[in-house]
Amino acid sequence: MNPVDQAITSRMSVRAFLPEAVPRETLMHVLDVASRAPSGVNTQPWKVYVLQGETRDELVSKVCAAHDAVRADPGLAAHYQEAYPYYPEKWVSPYIERRRENGWGLYGLLGIGKGDKDKMHSQHQRNYRFFDAPVGLMFTIDRVLGRGSLLDYGMFLQSIMVAARGHGLHTCPQAAWNGFAKIILPHIGAGEEEMLVCGMALGYADPSALVNSFHTPRESASQFTHFVA
Repeated sequence: MNPVDQAITSRMSVRAFLPEAVPRETLMHVLDVASRAPSGVNTQPWKVYVLQGETRDELVSKVCAAHDAVRADPGLAAHYQEAYPYYPEKWVSPYIERRRENGWGLYGLLGIGKGDKDKMHSQHQRNYRFFDAPVGLMFTIDRVLGRGSLLDYGMFLQSIMVAARGHGLHTCPQAAWNGFAKIILPHIGAGEEEMLVCGMALGYADPSALVNSFHTPRESASQFTHFVA
């Protein structure tokens, strides 16, 4: 397998990381490489905030506390809304089946049953701990930009994840943070004109963690490709 194919196919959403630090020069190199991602009329809509050490830990504490508070009082969820709808309002086939396969495949591996609300809450909160990764990334975009810039952003995020594999690093892109933007944006020093796109955990995967044996299936190209005569 050529190295590009290897980097892409070995990328996965890692949900358990080692505490090993990531050198700043490595991180900056990955971001520099990813900056070559295409964007409409070269707008380059990305802004990246890096969280490590105390700033990372402080954000984890704030958002985990809010997550716990929402569970205790569901009415508080109204205070934490996403700036844009990441998922559809109504799930239809085949997407609902894929979602269920993914969710129950992961929870089943971890021994979390359908009624295990405490375990579900704890596992979901692992998102807000960056799955113990030493580096947390937050991505923002200027609100003035259009929907196409989010498409550009996706290519930038994928470029980060693929470039990270070239240095033995793994990642987990996380839309789970989006609902807590009102906590995150002031913490990272983002301006009022910025909108949270997503977060990302980055570090070295824990090879001994059971959760990292979970690999989501993919449809083959023959299933989603149509050659137009």
